[in-house]
Amino acid sequence: MNPSQQPRPARLAVGVVGAGRVGPALACALQQAGHRPVAVSGVSDTSVRRAARMLPDVPLVPPAQVLEVADLVLLTVPDDALPSLVEGLAETGAVRPGQLLVHTSGRYGTSVLDPARRAGALPLALHPAMTFTGTEVDVQRLAGCSFGVTAPEELRLAAEALVIEMGGEPEWIAEENRPLYHAALALGANHLVTLVAQSMELLAKAGVEHPDRMLGPLLGAALDNALRSGDAALTGPVARGDAGTVAAHVSELRRHAPGAVAGYLAMARTTADRALAHGLLKPELAEDLLGVLADTETDGGDR
Repeated sequence: MNPSQQPRPARLAVGVVGAGRVGPALACALQQAGHRPVAVSGVSDTSVRRAARMLPDVPLVPPAQVLEVADLVLLTVPDDALPSLVEGLAETGAVRPGQLLVHTSGRYGTSVLDPARRAGALPLALHPAMTFTGTEVDVQRLAGCSFGVTAPEELRLAAEALVIEMGGEPEWIAEENRPLYHAALALGANHLVTLVAQSMELLAKAGVEHPDRMLGPLLGAALDNALRSGDAALTGPVARGDAGTVAAHVSELRRHAPGAVAGYLAMARTTADRALAHGLLKPELAEDLLGVLADTETDGGDR
């Protein structure tokens, strides 16, 4: 179905429970689509200030009062806090029949909302596959952002329409696949930040004055190549089977950044396995390379 043909939800009163980085941004996006933020809850000083900045004139109230006035409630709390929050809201009678209850957790589908569903709520799981800063730039980044969508079949079109109104692209994720879906995103996005930060630290130790400038074009090209070509984009000493170079890398890391050795070895082994499986790494070179990786791991364990 063409996005312009998607059913547009009626204009809704929107509430936010949890003024972290995600909730205010989604509320702002819904506001731009014509919906009306009416209440927000936040606990920490940071969340209160964020709500005041991004949702000015929207009352800051306890969670139960958010549900009293909102037709659409965004539950944007940490994953581990979501089940108890839903149970508490349902047990205290805060949930109203016919109320759209939307959580943004990547880990969960709609089953985590079952206590609220039994109270008559309409459950939706809309997870934006985006990293958030807690600032106004997040609203702009939602344009073209994929959302992992899980909802009962009868609410699927409404869920997809809400995502499109926020500028996103809906991607249907089955309930049982949510943990795998979320693990995939964390593997790519969260670990990428760690890798880039480590790389910048090592370049600084090597005397590079502007590590970010050096890495920007390289990493941008590598990401583009990987998205276009997958494993065929692999380059570097591991993919080539340069066992001596890899051994030198590990030796230098042990001297200057021992905390980076375990990650380097793990990624090198995984890279070697994938390069070998896709015919990029010659088997005779792979044997020497994997031997070096095994030896360096053993050497490190003895120190």
